[in-house]
Amino acid sequence: MDKTSDEPPTSAVLLDNCHFSQVVFNNVEKFYVPGGDITCQYTLTQNMVPRGKDWVGIFRVGWKTTREYYTFMWAPLPSDTHSDTNSDAAAQHQIQFKAYYLPKDDEYYQFCYVDQDGVVRGASVPFQFRAETEDDILVVTTQGEVEELELQNKNLHEENKELKASCASLQQQNINLQEELKKTQELQNNVESLRSNIEKLELELNSLRKENKHLKEQDDCRGAELHQLKEQIQNMSSDKDRLASRLRAALEHMDQLQSQVLNYEKEVENLSRVNHDKTEQLESLKEENRRLRVSRTQENLRDENDALLRRLPWAGEGSSSSGVPQAPEGFLLFGNPYCAAGANLGAGAANVASLRQCPMCNEVFPEDTGTSQYEAHVQSHLLQCPHCSQTFDKSNKQVFDDHLLCHGLE
Repeated sequence: MDKTSDEPPTSAVLLDNCHFSQVVFNNVEKFYVPGGDITCQYTLTQNMVPRGKDWVGIFRVGWKTTREYYTFMWAPLPSDTHSDTNSDAAAQHQIQFKAYYLPKDDEYYQFCYVDQDGVVRGASVPFQFRAETEDDILVVTTQGEVEELELQNKNLHEENKELKASCASLQQQNINLQEELKKTQELQNNVESLRSNIEKLELELNSLRKENKHLKEQDDCRGAELHQLKEQIQNMSSDKDRLASRLRAALEHMDQLQSQVLNYEKEVENLSRVNHDKTEQLESLKEENRRLRVSRTQENLRDENDALLRRLPWAGEGSSSSGVPQAPEGFLLFGNPYCAAGANLGAGAANVASLRQCPMCNEVFPEDTGTSQYEAHVQSHLLQCPHCSQTFDKSNKQVFDDHLLCHGLE
């Protein structure tokens, strides 16, 4: 059998922990001829219980652990595993090792029986694989030595029987004690379980007693509440009759209110139409008021412009110092106040550039006064509209306010 096809169970158990007396190897030769199959015979003692993964291996003498086997064969199970272990005739077994798997050197080897836990249960005497030679020594013993050895063997056999019987008795006692211990532990576990159940039941009983007491108290309270509810039902019946009469009166009053609501809705519709008409009249009056304000503002501006023209001496080439020339009809000195402020300022500056006299306050400036300074002085007398950039005289702020109002009406 190839040892690599199915690895046997091994262990690192040392020799001191092995039990070599439980399996006895029989008829082991001192040497075996190489190239031939060998048969290994062994006997299982009463203390040895074979199992399915037991095996017999060939080990080189000096091995330390069961992992150092050279080859092995699975140990066959006995045909009757339930036979009486106290029988005098021990079970005999044999295994045949094929020559192909045997060692090829002349080192010393031995058979070892290993159980499925990897523990050695028996070992044979050493042997070699070599051919028989004439130098082999034949040991011869005398008849007296043989009889003495047989007597010792008989005594050892009887002691072995007594020890086996004692061991079997002790094993049986151990089994009985273990069973009793197991039963005792089971009883103790049952007692602990019963104690735990009793404690739980006592707690549940106390809880049920408290709950029963609470339910009795609630029953008494509910009896009083039931009496009160009956009284309330009687009172509610009388209240129901009164409310029914009040409901009928309320329904009649509601019918009257609905008729009044219908009348009020008609009046509201009429008032809405009147309000709409009034709103249209108000809008018309606002529009007319705006037109009147614009017309009045324009008239005021014309009057003010005519007054300024009369106050301002007109500068022109060939004009006399005492005469004031008349401006063309419809000409405004500072332009229309509703035109751009830059145009008004530019036109006024062009006409009075030679005079250097402010048209607002009649202040006269030297001829070397810059145009920007003169324009800044004139601009200080004006107000500028933030909506259309038109300018107005500060002395007549009402015109400026009316102009802003016109923008508001738009």
